[in-house]
Amino acid sequence: MNIKLSQKQIGQRISELRKKKGLSQEDLAKSVKISRPSLTQIELGNRSIDILELQKLSLVLEFSLDDFMSQDFLTSHDVEVNAEKKAIKADERISVPTLQVYKFKNVLLYILERCAGKPNVGETVLYKLLYFSDFNYYELYEEHLTGAKYRKLPYGPVPQKFDNIINQMIDKGQLQRVKTEYHGYPQIRYLPLEKPNLTELRASEKDIIDRVIEQMSDWSAAAISNYSHKDLPWEVTDEGMDISYELAFYREHPYSVRNYGDEIEGQ
Repeated sequence: MNIKLSQKQIGQRISELRKKKGLSQEDLAKSVKISRPSLTQIELGNRSIDILELQKLSLVLEFSLDDFMSQDFLTSHDVEVNAEKKAIKADERISVPTLQVYKFKNVLLYILERCAGKPNVGETVLYKLLYFSDFNYYELYEEHLTGAKYRKLPYGPVPQKFDNIINQMIDKGQLQRVKTEYHGYPQIRYLPLEKPNLTELRASEKDIIDRVIEQMSDWSAAAISNYSHKDLPWEVTDEGMDISYELAFYREHPYSVRNYGDEIEGQ
């Protein structure tokens, strides 16, 4: 339920989101084209913010305006590691994703290791590589790769709890966050400081990730974002809502990775 927020509440939420992203006030102010003193006053609750400024902030900090204005909006919740799963029948497809944090971290480290030398692979490209790895695997094998939930935001699908996981990995010395510029625009990149545990990845999982990397890892942020916007699961989902994995089964060429005329044997 949306509520009317005070200037101070708005400022606090923006400040928390900025810090979770690892951005300084100067970085964020530059990205949304306002002065740093103006941003400081917004975060302190001393300056009002208009809807256009809030929309710009939502793009950079990647939040849904509906979520931001809700009473139960949380920016500092902890990642729950492998929530308890309910028992299911052997032949029943798991349609509700459950985040496997350790698997997600290893997939992330594997992608970063493969793409470490590519200057185009900033946060935006990384989101899309994770999204297509997860959704392509689900379409083909009808089970989740990492179990991450993705939300439809203006720049494309974004994995939820990403910032929490990243911050955990930085604290543990598994990743390094680097702020750079790419073609004149601010960019956040992540450098792997340890190797992925490949024993956690099945051959089928690694194959799907490798195909996504080979196809898309050289694309610019704009190109891969535009491509993701035409993927049916993202296209038919309302802004700010979770993207259902089940929608992957309605994809068409060139997004579909499964031949529905000849069902794959042995699944």
